[in-house]
Parts: sequence; structure tokens; C-alpha cells
Amino acid sequence: MKYDETTRTSKDRLNEASMLGKKLHALRMATRITQAEAAARAGLSRSTAVLIEAGDESRTLSQLLRYLDAISPRTSLLALLTDDIAAVKNMQADSLGKRVRMPRRSQVHEGQPPLSLTPATPSGKRTPSAHRGKTEKTDAYDF
Repeated sequence: MKYDETTRTSKDRLNEASMLGKKLHALRMATRITQAEAAARAGLSRSTAVLIEAGDESRTLSQLLRYLDAISPRTSLLALLTDDIAAVKNMQADSLGKRVRMPRRSQVHEGQPPLSLTPATPSGKRTPSAHRGKTEKTDAYDF
């Protein structure tokens, strides 16, 4: 018979279960393993893997440890909890360094100041042809 654990578990513990699920999800994504593959390796159903990553508090410790071992065999639970996993750190660092395109004029919402679409030259002057990929020589770089 299944019990609803949310009524018997404190909010702090529910938050910890959710955090643990998020960390397992991040580790799985960093190791580039599908959820179905990780579940199969752990001997779990995919629906159980979904519940683990969602932070379901009624999953057993054995299920969590098997899932962790299936994703990253040499990673301890302590390393997962303390964010001491190189693969996750690298994935987070990679996601921070991505450049984003400036929005088109049609995508800028009303009420926001218009963005200048012409990049500044090294001397600080803006050139009308700079946004089309053309460059003009400025006094600072004439040799």
C-alpha cells in the first residue's frame, strides 16, 4: 500500500528531495545519457527515473544510489550533494559563455529604449556601414 509522503515530510526535506533530483538531472545531462538509458542501467523503469529527477520524496535510498551509479559509476553521493563533479561544472561553464544575438527591431517591445545596431569602432565612433560587416579606417589605426 502506497502512502502520500508529502503530508508526513517537512517542507525543508521536500525541498532537499527536489534539489537532489535536480542535481541528478544535471549530472545525467552532463554525462549525455538519456533518461531511459540511465533507468535501464539502474534496473528501474523510466517512470521511476522521472520521479527521481522530479524530486519525488517516496523513492528509496537504494533507487537513488542505483540511479546515481548508473549515470556516473565513480561518483559518490557526497560529491553529488557538494557539487564536486567536474562534468557538471564544465557543463555549467559552457552554458555561461554562449553569445546571444541582439534582437531584431521587430522583436523589441514597446517601452524599451531602442538598441543601437551599429557596433562601436575602436576609436568609439559609430560607422553606418559597420553593422553590415564593412569596416572603415579610423584615425587611430591609419598607418
